[in-house]
Amino acid sequence: MERIDYLQSLFSGASQTDNFKNQRDIFPMAEMTASPTPRPFPVTDAMTLPESYMFAGTRRDTEAFLAETETMALLVLKDGKIRFERYAPWGGADTHWISMSVGKSFVSAAIGIAVDEGLIKSIEQPVTDYVPALGVEGSAYAGVRIKDILQMSSGAGWNEDYSDPESDIMRLASALGTGSALNAFPPTLTRARAPGSYNLYNSTDTQVLGMLLVAATGRTIADYMQEKLWHPLGMENVGLWIVDGEGMEMAFGGLNATARDYAKIGELFRLGGQWDGKQIVSSDWVKASVTPDAPHLMPGDTGLSDSLFGYGYQWWVPEGDEGEFSAIGVYNQFVYVNPAKGVVIVKLSANPRYGETNDESSYREFETMELFRAIAEVA
Repeated sequence: MERIDYLQSLFSGASQTDNFKNQRDIFPMAEMTASPTPRPFPVTDAMTLPESYMFAGTRRDTEAFLAETETMALLVLKDGKIRFERYAPWGGADTHWISMSVGKSFVSAAIGIAVDEGLIKSIEQPVTDYVPALGVEGSAYAGVRIKDILQMSSGAGWNEDYSDPESDIMRLASALGTGSALNAFPPTLTRARAPGSYNLYNSTDTQVLGMLLVAATGRTIADYMQEKLWHPLGMENVGLWIVDGEGMEMAFGGLNATARDYAKIGELFRLGGQWDGKQIVSSDWVKASVTPDAPHLMPGDTGLSDSLFGYGYQWWVPEGDEGEFSAIGVYNQFVYVNPAKGVVIVKLSANPRYGETNDESSYREFETMELFRAIAEVA
């Protein structure tokens, strides 16, 4: 499929079950090789999914929901062991699937490693210390702290309504469709609010983090991440990043990987950044990444955010007392972590209704969270 045709088919109700597993046939890719020391998860006694779960005061059928959201993969880890793993007939354990915004959490982890290594001195610095091109007159990112960008609080004006063909996110997608330089887009955004005052979900913030990572490390995202995350975590398959015409990764959602390899970022963060006795990313970074630390980042109806979820460093934080957090991508991609129960859940999907309207009836993200909680109870 031609990339313009593919992008125009998104959020239209068209089936994406073939497109989401065949991104390399649509876009150019940068490859992260499989780890030379692959680290598969052990498999333990299989669990049975709960037949139903509660959402919005009604009992919902588990299998109906998984079918309606066109779930390609559902993987449940308990204490680092596979308790449940199932794939749709049109997928499989070796199927690469587009991350959408789940990839944002991988980028955040790589930023944390660069901070640990001293390549980024402090997230209190303005991003323009590393990426001067963002400091042009009128740019929303001029002088903005790295931390505010990590927390989707840059202050940039933005509309991420997938049901609106004229929204900013669709303009960004159009740039990708033509092969234009993704790095040319962020400086065009203008400021709408004071940075660090309002949590507004903005995919360009993550593209800016990608620009920061490249500038600070002197390497591509794929190259740095392969050495610092992909190989140390024992990824069993190659990882693929969509790139633009200049070789820059689509940092805000262009990762392609298998369900088991996606699960490893969740398991790494469940374990506080440790993996087989080695500290891959500092425990302080992991804790800060999943801990809202300001009023505009807290879960619930605060009036200071465009979401009822809380937010950390490119991780979502739902209301609750079990320390849950999740990477979430459009069309119902998830890496959910419940540290209190030792559970990590990966759901890769092609929910055909996603984005048809700008509300939960289309997105079904809060409903997915309740399903995960029901699964965690019996895992």
